[in-house]
Formats: sequence, C-alpha cells, structure tokens
Amino acid sequence: MICSLKSFQDLLWKQEGDRSVWEYPFAVAGVNITFMLIQMLDLESVKPHTLVGATFVKLLAENESAFDLLYCIAFKLMDHQWLSMRASYMDFNTVMKSTRRQLEKELLLEDITQLEDLPSYKLLSR
Repeated sequence: MICSLKSFQDLLWKQEGDRSVWEYPFAVAGVNITFMLIQMLDLESVKPHTLVGATFVKLLAENESAFDLLYCIAFKLMDHQWLSMRASYMDFNTVMKSTRRQLEKELLLEDITQLEDLPSYKLLSR
C-alpha cells in the first residue's frame, strides 16, 4: 500500500495538530481532492494540455500508482494547509485552492523525476 493506513487513520480521526471546532468533513475532502486532481492534471483529456498534466503523464509512465500516491500527498498537504491556516469550515475552498497551487508549483520544479521528490512527500511520514 502506497499510503500507510496510519497516515489515513490520523487524518480520519484528526489526531494531528490543533483542531478547529469546525473541522472539514473527511469524505467531502476526499471527493474534492479527487476532483481537484482530475482538473489540475487535465485527466479528462486524451492528451494533457497543461504543463502540470504533461509532467504527471511522465511520472505515471514511471509509476503506475502515481495517481494513488499523489492523492495521498494531496490529502496530507490539504490537512497541513488546514492546520497552518487555522482554517474553519468556511475556509475550505481557500484551503483547497492553496493546496492546488502548492501541488502545481511542486510538480513543476525542475528536479522532480518521481513523486517522492516532491517537497510535500515528506508529509506522508508524519
């Protein structure tokens, strides 16, 4: 399994960091992350029209589980952003936009040859 079960249990049960009274719904966050990745990576197109999408296709050619791993990274990054921003439920869209911008920025770094090179990958080991 690419993501450790512990990693997702920590997210599901919100065991890391100081938590807001108005926490994000776990399932809703998962659906939104899936939709965000589909848009960001241009997965609805036969051939990606964006640099981020083209970069991901190269990563996918090297690792058939690249989407699964990127999903895990995105979820942990979103949670990290949530805590850093001290977000409330009303800030959910702002956190998602911030997460997307950060992932796009990291995927376009010159020295990225695999998803494990992304700076946010280290969040999985927390």
